[in-house]
Amino acid sequence: MNNNNRSRMVKSIMNLAHRKAEMKEHYEASLAMNVGDHAWLSTLYFSGAYEEEPDWAIGPFVKEERMTFQLGRQWRDPYDFGWKSGFLFNPSLIERDGKLYMFYRAAPKKEATGSRIGLAVYEEGAGWSDCGHNPIIYPTVDNELLGCEDPKVYEADGKYYMFYNGVWPVSEEQAASVRESMGYEVQVGCDINMAVSDDLLHWEKRGIVVPHDVSQYWAKGAVIPRDPGGRAVRIDGRYMMFLSEGCGGRQHVGFSEDMLNWHFEPQTYLDTSAYGKLYELACVSADRSPGDERLVMDFYYRDGDGRNAAGQALYARREPFRQLSLNKGGTLAWGGLIQYRGRWLFAQGWDAANGDNEMYFYSAVVR
Repeated sequence: MNNNNRSRMVKSIMNLAHRKAEMKEHYEASLAMNVGDHAWLSTLYFSGAYEEEPDWAIGPFVKEERMTFQLGRQWRDPYDFGWKSGFLFNPSLIERDGKLYMFYRAAPKKEATGSRIGLAVYEEGAGWSDCGHNPIIYPTVDNELLGCEDPKVYEADGKYYMFYNGVWPVSEEQAASVRESMGYEVQVGCDINMAVSDDLLHWEKRGIVVPHDVSQYWAKGAVIPRDPGGRAVRIDGRYMMFLSEGCGGRQHVGFSEDMLNWHFEPQTYLDTSAYGKLYELACVSADRSPGDERLVMDFYYRDGDGRNAAGQALYARREPFRQLSLNKGGTLAWGGLIQYRGRWLFAQGWDAANGDNEMYFYSAVVR
């Protein structure tokens, strides 16, 4: 081995050791985190009953007890410092060859940093099987140092695309930009990162999606309209990505021809002022029927009494920025909705206790 190769190898080993030490430090800090009142979230509080049920709304939902998933083991830790999962939430579901694939966030505790992403597969009659090589996505680069969170999975043109949040510690200068963007103090940055797969099992990371000059070091939630089968839907020949949090405090929309390369523009598309202050867009559902051109946006907001709430908004696909109607009640299905066995379906782990490592499923009639 020549001196240049030896030098590169030594540097790589030192970088890995430094990253491992940093992640261990942040993991231990995440176990001690007090995440506050915003961690109180109960799925059926948002989705179990709607004041009104217009024909375009998706829901209300009921719990499907038979589909509950429990992670009965701890994953391997690629960095071998003792990382353990204590809470599962914010999954994305997609069906392939009659099997239900669930990509889920595993965190040391509810709403804490230090997350990794795993996969479990459900087959009727056999139940759940957790993927043996989990985690399938975990921190490997600097903008994931504090975790990989909240996967959103889409099928497009024969491939699968996962968009997930990479969380990382910000500098003082970056923190000022994030604070201005978010309107309150934030000690971390959040990037939307991408990974691509041919088979849902093996994933290749492709890096950051929203550049920092757009995100201002905080962009969260790559919401792309998708049909009930989990396929990304083109609108006017292009894929669209709706961003609702960060980005200098302005709503943005991304445009892409291929799901890989995106450009973003400021674009207001959702006005929740009649209900309260918008927190975040959760998902956009597009009906698969040829004659049905509806889009339904599912969103999270704070009402006039200071309570967390969910709502849905109706659009025509040909005019995705013109809001037609609002309705109170929604899923907050961050990973999107699918239709499975003839019913709408999503999953969430909010109602589990820390340490239970459980995920619950909710279904609704398809109108």
